[in-house]
Amino acid sequence: MKAEGRIRGTAGSFLLRMLGAAALVSLLASCSSGPVRRVSEPSALIQQLTVRADGRWSVDLRIENFSSIPMQFDSVDLALTFGDSEAGRVTAQPAISIGPESADVVTAVFTPQAAGKLAVADALAGGRSIGYTLSGTIMATPDAARQRSFEIKRGSQLNPAPGLPGVMR
Repeated sequence: MKAEGRIRGTAGSFLLRMLGAAALVSLLASCSSGPVRRVSEPSALIQQLTVRADGRWSVDLRIENFSSIPMQFDSVDLALTFGDSEAGRVTAQPAISIGPESADVVTAVFTPQAAGKLAVADALAGGRSIGYTLSGTIMATPDAARQRSFEIKRGSQLNPAPGLPGVMR
């Protein structure tokens, strides 16, 4: 009877050691894969457009990084249109790093084309919103990899900012 108890005890401890080893191997295997590194197309939209006294526009451009890794945003070259009216090109060399699934704002100043000036002046004078489209390229470098070009096309609306003459958000 004593020998039988010893055999059961040895088999039980062996089984327990094997389960522990399997759990440890499983835990180590799950740690080795690391987080998923996903590079997604970024986006850009106008956060604020300010008509300056000299006739130029100051555009606060919100750049959004939807990737699961940080990206270095090197340049932005986007055509701005209001309906069928071209307003000009929003260009910038922000040289900023934006963290995963985050956003940041860069400012670009440019002289708009006549059609764009008229469209924005009309919207501001009438206190109305105006739809716009940004289309072009954003050059970015995902987390120390090689630089990539991302094609952007995004439409949204701007509304006159109450109490701030010449400002649309």
